[in-house]
Amino acid sequence: MDVDAIFRALADPTRLRILRLLGAMELAVGELAQVLEQSQPRVSRHIGILCDAGLAERRREGSWVFLRAPGGSDGGSPLVDAVKRLLAIAEREDADFAAKCEEDRRKLIAIRSSREQTAQGYFARHAEDWDELRRLHSPDRLVEEALTEALNDAPLGDVLDIGTGTGRMAELFAPKAERIVALDKSLEMLRIARAKLQHLPTESVELVQGDFSELPFDAHRFDTVLLHQVLHFAQDPAEALAEAARVTRPGGRIAIVDFAAHGREELRERHAHARLGFSDRQLRQMLRDAGFSARQPIELAGGELVVMIWIGQRRETDIAETRKEARA
Repeated sequence: MDVDAIFRALADPTRLRILRLLGAMELAVGELAQVLEQSQPRVSRHIGILCDAGLAERRREGSWVFLRAPGGSDGGSPLVDAVKRLLAIAEREDADFAAKCEEDRRKLIAIRSSREQTAQGYFARHAEDWDELRRLHSPDRLVEEALTEALNDAPLGDVLDIGTGTGRMAELFAPKAERIVALDKSLEMLRIARAKLQHLPTESVELVQGDFSELPFDAHRFDTVLLHQVLHFAQDPAEALAEAARVTRPGGRIAIVDFAAHGREELRERHAHARLGFSDRQLRQMLRDAGFSARQPIELAGGELVVMIWIGQRRETDIAETRKEARA
């Protein structure tokens, strides 16, 4: 890390305010411009300097660019951590800086409110479809309780929530995880998840756009991988599980919540389900092929659609990587 670049980046009061804002929540460039009451090009220049110095990270989602404080499962840089502590001290000791930071944080209320209104609008548009599907299976509360219990025998560690959707699984497990990465292919769903998760500490949750068939992460990155009502959307579920195995650490776990095999053909058209659930034999074989040892599944009856929970533990042998290399 370039120490000179860090000190140059800290030489501007606007950049100090940006760093304090990013310590509170992940923000889009336009949202930062709104809070700072500056033009987007000007804010973008400040952001470029901070990113070059390693004091901020940018991530693109479609046409939007989001900024967050640096950090990760391997821990942050000692220099970056020292800058965070220095700014916290500066806010306590410098009344003028503290007043600016407090005013900036008040403006974040409007950002949070706008995100929540967007989420509420989405839920209102889709409530009827979701209610129709929920009526066919066990209550969400029972499913969440069973999943929590199934994963309660070991620490969650670093968690990947594949197909996070509204962000409910990330919200549920964040208190027990070291860190959660919530991934979804849909930009709209990521914005809904961001509204739900924006009150959690920024260092504990990260939202990433990506597809379960090609996860944008290094191998052996996560201790726990979740696929909650996601796998039935996959055209090739075995490939999705092999990719999930690639990013799971040896000894790590995968939890799959999905439907048992059923015959509701209308779900293909009405809800874009590519697969009409999975038989236990089929799913356990896919887990073994991907490099997991499968436990006895949990069955949650109580509706026309039976919800199943499959838990697998990553074997030491890297079967998934071998399969991926063979396909290349």
